[in-house]
Amino acid sequence: MTHRVQLQLAIPVSQRGQRLDRALAELAPDYSRSRLQQWIRAGQVTLDERVPQVRERVQGGELVRIDAELEEQTASQPEAIPLDIVYEDAELLVINKPAGLVVHPAVGNPAGTLMNALLHHDPALASLPRAGIVHRLDKDTTGVMVAAKTDAAHRAQAGSF
Repeated sequence: MTHRVQLQLAIPVSQRGQRLDRALAELAPDYSRSRLQQWIRAGQVTLDERVPQVRERVQGGELVRIDAELEEQTASQPEAIPLDIVYEDAELLVINKPAGLVVHPAVGNPAGTLMNALLHHDPALASLPRAGIVHRLDKDTTGVMVAAKTDAAHRAQAGSF
């Protein structure tokens, strides 16, 4: 499943002198710096209506447009893992994560994670970066976590942490 990413961002003057890929990673935290670099190299990012270089330095005040295709964000499979849902609406899901539950699949923990549980709870989350998860907690930490259920909510929540 593909998902279209269309963003328009202004580079703040405070980022003057930063590499474009680093500046974009701060402005669009939903996407990894390596993914942003891929989009820049593929010509899916423009800087003041021209195709820039990854390592180009920004001055501040430039207009960046991203128009890219994003494949499904996770190869993780849905798993029926119980979730302690504190709050849920059309845009957000707030979960009390228990100690011992890994947040994202990784080497050594490819399954049995919060991400797997979220994909089972709402399969549409597969189209969002990290299945909507906007922050992390260590495996052994209990605490409240937020998962966005829409692109707009994901961008807003990821920017607030």
